[in-house]
Amino acid sequence: MSSTVISDIAQLVTNDPSLGDESPLGLVRDAAVVIEGDRVVWTGESSKAPPTDNRVDAGGRAVVPGFVDSHSHLVFAGDRTEEFNARMSGRPYSAGGIRTTVAATRAASDAELEANLTRHLAEALRQGTTTFETKSGYGLTTADEARALRLAARHTDEVTFLGAHIVAPEYAGDPAAYVDLVTGEMLDACAPHARWIDVFCEEGAFDGDQARAILTAGRAKGLHPRVHANQLTYGPGVRLAVELDAASADHCTHLGDTDVDALASGRTVATLLPGAEFSTRAEWPDARRLLDAGVTVALSTDCNPGSSFTSSVPFCVALAVRDMGMTPDEAVWSATAGGAAALRRTDIGRLTPGAYADLTLLDAPSHVHLAYRPGVPLVAGVWRRGVREV
Repeated sequence: MSSTVISDIAQLVTNDPSLGDESPLGLVRDAAVVIEGDRVVWTGESSKAPPTDNRVDAGGRAVVPGFVDSHSHLVFAGDRTEEFNARMSGRPYSAGGIRTTVAATRAASDAELEANLTRHLAEALRQGTTTFETKSGYGLTTADEARALRLAARHTDEVTFLGAHIVAPEYAGDPAAYVDLVTGEMLDACAPHARWIDVFCEEGAFDGDQARAILTAGRAKGLHPRVHANQLTYGPGVRLAVELDAASADHCTHLGDTDVDALASGRTVATLLPGAEFSTRAEWPDARRLLDAGVTVALSTDCNPGSSFTSSVPFCVALAVRDMGMTPDEAVWSATAGGAAALRRTDIGRLTPGAYADLTLLDAPSHVHLAYRPGVPLVAGVWRRGVREV
């Protein structure tokens, strides 16, 4: 097995406080990383790097762990440009627009859906994303949800069953019957293809009792909970997520003190999705409040065709720093180690021995440039599991 050293790194983010400056980012200056196979086997100062078979010169640029995008909706068809245009002209966002994508997704072939999925994955990879989670939720029939998960599972292990995105149009007059479908026949068909189960616990989607029934049924089938929580209004989603030990409560825009206290007392990560607030002109989540309370925070894109059509984690980092009260260090940590925590993974989101060799080379001397130079394509190279992809 050949080994490669990436040396002359001006600033290396390891996310290991025992290394470098002992900060949460574990910054090492004048650093090197040694890769063997698909893993990191050594991290430290360049002058102390062990001999290797190959060498890559970082040229005095910064290296960060590959971004971990722990919330996306990439199995879809169609376009919602008109909805976005109307929203930017004054119409508020609601959960109802999802039905437009449901119709287009149902009508698309498997080949069309997978081509769209891979196009967005390649787009994300060019921007430094090496791990992504993605969901179903635009089929809302047993067959369409199952095929979405099968397609997603060809490209990632982090697949989420989201039959409970909204009530399917056919069941608009009988939501209880749709919950029965999601927790019964649909779950049976979808569970073999997924790791996670999610529910949109929100006004216009599913209430707390419905969400509890869906998540509990999924957990009985071996799927671990995630929750779309407290995006549009105050509600029970965050507290339910913590109660059920969900890996992540996602959005977390409207929080009361009891919500923050619950997150601070449990293992559930608060995954913030600033692309959604940017695209809907909604109130920004208060990341500072969560961080000061001791909550683990992740940043993700929420890439979807309706409310956050971006695959760029760097863009979300910049928004979090500018509008959500995060420091550049906190935002980069949340987009890497935080995303890994939201997926309950310890083998990604960091650059330490034993972790996957997923790393992003920036055309900049510091990770701070991700927020300092918003909109600029700073990714100069991407390694995923030891292989240079960009």
